[in-house]
Amino acid sequence: MEKYVSKQVRINRSDASIYTLLSDFNHFTPLLRDKVDGWTADADTCSFQVKGFTARLKMVEKTPYSCIKLTGDDGSPFEFFFWIQLKGLAPDDTRMRLTLHAKLNMMMKMMVGSKLQKGLDDIAEKIAEAFNHASV
Repeated sequence: MEKYVSKQVRINRSDASIYTLLSDFNHFTPLLRDKVDGWTADADTCSFQVKGFTARLKMVEKTPYSCIKLTGDDGSPFEFFFWIQLKGLAPDDTRMRLTLHAKLNMMMKMMVGSKLQKGLDDIAEKIAEAFNHASV
């Protein structure tokens, strides 16, 4: 498995509030329902359409306030695990890092490896921005 780790970002919220939002796919529905085709979700699973195929994710492990682990469900094009790691330093200071473990063949690694790294960094920044600019 290849491992990609995002840069660490700072979120001006408690680890508990971030974890509570990110650990339940239902919380994503208002944000994604009109932006992603075929979005459906419950607390631990979601599915949506991506370029003609259905992507399914499931949460496989949740450690309150510190880690959420996801993987692909039924028909993922490759095996992967995605971790959201949180470290609360103060009531309004949490550090977050994203980690992706993906089973890629050599050709896929060469084609998408650097894009996956950049994508993880971008996702981490966008999550931090969303929390840091949201009203309390």
